[in-house]
Amino acid sequence: MTSESGADSGAGAPEPKKPAEPSGIDLARVALRAAKEQARARGAEAQQKKQARRGGGLRSGARADGRDPLPLGAAINRLITERGWETPAAVGGVMGRWPQIVGDDLAKHCVPQKYDEDERVLTVQCDSTAWATQLRLLAPQLVARLNQDLGQGTVRLIKVLGPGGPPRRYGPLRAPGSTGPGDTYG
Repeated sequence: MTSESGADSGAGAPEPKKPAEPSGIDLARVALRAAKEQARARGAEAQQKKQARRGGGLRSGARADGRDPLPLGAAINRLITERGWETPAAVGGVMGRWPQIVGDDLAKHCVPQKYDEDERVLTVQCDSTAWATQLRLLAPQLVARLNQDLGQGTVRLIKVLGPGGPPRRYGPLRAPGSTGPGDTYG
């Protein structure tokens, strides 16, 4: 009868539910899990000491760990990420894919020379002034396309260089076939 009278007295207002506190079984599971982790750590430490006493140092086991060899591609990607070379590597990839990015006609006459990471400037050398002018006109579209491939803000400006002239020869008179003052020695 006491259970009925308790139910009747609280029927008007529902009781707020409290989160269940861990019971004895839950506490035992948590303690068991912690003990297993500690035992695993002690076992690994003992194994390392045992191998060190044998003179072998650390040896690789049946399971994968950080000392196992990596495939070349994964090792290179890890090195690029650790050193922070993502942007220069991406720009280097663009220089390798230059004909696909700008088209075959433009790629035959304009070659990327260098990328300045601090200034975010790509320098391109053209073999004639006409192609240099063409590239200067296409530069804003090319910057947008490069930033789409590499990430926004990677290339801020394309610096276009015209054709380089022949090396300047000093002096009005030259002997035919001469290489300069160095050809008289030895």
